[in-house]
Amino acid sequence: MKNVKNSLLAVTLGGIAAVAAAQDDTKDKKPPPGAMALSMVLTKLEQQGYTPVVEVTLDKGRWEVEAYKEGKKWDLEVDPNSGEILEMKEDNN
Repeated sequence: MKNVKNSLLAVTLGGIAAVAAAQDDTKDKKPPPGAMALSMVLTKLEQQGYTPVVEVTLDKGRWEVEAYKEGKKWDLEVDPNSGEILEMKEDNN
């Protein structure tokens, strides 16, 4: 009987851990509360000369954007709340 209780406890704890991991995984699926609409962020970047935008992903609560400016490809990290560029580096690939 003790083995059955231990097995049920292990299964329950495993299920809880799986749910917690899934919730952590979904954090990066949507922008943080108060974020600007992605279309507004992209418009702001385009007004700064970053066009075309070729890829956008969300990572650790920030937009990662690949875009061209003056013929060079750039990797940008953008704050989703303000639309400000936090980091930029030229993509040499």
